[in-house]
Amino acid sequence: MAGAAENSSSVVAAADDEVEFGFERPEMYKGKLAGTVDPPYDRHVFLCYKSYDCWPSRVEESDSDSLPKLLSGALKARKNDIKVKTRLTVCEGREGTEFSDGDVLIFPEMIKYRGLKDSDVDSFVEDVLVNGKPWASGVSEVLAGSHVFVCAHASRDRRCGVCGPALIERFKEEIELRGSNDQVFVSACSHIGGHKYAGNLIIFSADAEGKITGHWYGYVTPNDVAVLLDQHIAKGEIIDHLWRGQMGASVEHAERADEHKIPNGKDLKKSEKSKGDRGQDKKESVATCCQGANGFSCCKDGSSEVKEITEVQESKGAGKFSCWIGKWEQSEVLAAVAVVGAVATVAVAYSFYRRSG
Repeated sequence: MAGAAENSSSVVAAADDEVEFGFERPEMYKGKLAGTVDPPYDRHVFLCYKSYDCWPSRVEESDSDSLPKLLSGALKARKNDIKVKTRLTVCEGREGTEFSDGDVLIFPEMIKYRGLKDSDVDSFVEDVLVNGKPWASGVSEVLAGSHVFVCAHASRDRRCGVCGPALIERFKEEIELRGSNDQVFVSACSHIGGHKYAGNLIIFSADAEGKITGHWYGYVTPNDVAVLLDQHIAKGEIIDHLWRGQMGASVEHAERADEHKIPNGKDLKKSEKSKGDRGQDKKESVATCCQGANGFSCCKDGSSEVKEITEVQESKGAGKFSCWIGKWEQSEVLAAVAVVGAVATVAVAYSFYRRSG
């Protein structure tokens, strides 16, 4: 009986968490997402370290977790020397998995260094992040596939602690169904900012041009996971209503990009361009064109052709009128000549009559 009561209490507590902190919480979908990747950055470094349920609230500052603290401190100390704006996040590391404790992942370079230790931090930062060279004390490995990092930092914020693990579980299920275990990798990560947008995640994958991009999504629920896999990862299509921004773009750029989206996900500029193209097509449809050999073209502007035809018709009409006028004047002249001739004949006859009398 005691066990049943405990199970019942756990179910009730989980339901309460879902309503207050999970995907059913009142604040879901209330905030604007685009432009919430702040500050902007161009490189993301992930330190693989323990399990997400072991991380303290400020894992990068914890005295009991020396490796994250040392790496975070070195990045801050060399901030002015690091030319590329770099963000550090802790992700889950487990022995025997793809990522183990001490592994460092770098995006968009898609590089992994194994087994960073406390004593290696300064040389790693100097070689790789400051000078942009391979680490002298380690061997780099190329990362393949797409990588999804889901914020599950429960000790930092309860919302991420409730939403994150549920999303990770659904991702693993959907990846398994698609047989993509060797192509898509999902990991829990520490706080990335914007707890109120939980579930929060970042996807690093190649776009249509093969360029590695890091896109941030918020308000993600388990029902969105299949869409993210099938559209974003498989096709490179952005899910607009969940999109927060991306690595390499400023806040203002992300906000402007969002303003140029229309509800069906198409780009407004492209839509306006297509309208212009349709207008151009209408103009071009007036014209007639034939293509001759060797690139010779006898294209004509239909509007000018119509104008020429009209002018010809008008000139023909004017010619007919002029001709009619000409004919009328000629008949009048002939009639006048006839009258004059008749008068002259009468005058001559009358003259002979007077003489004979």
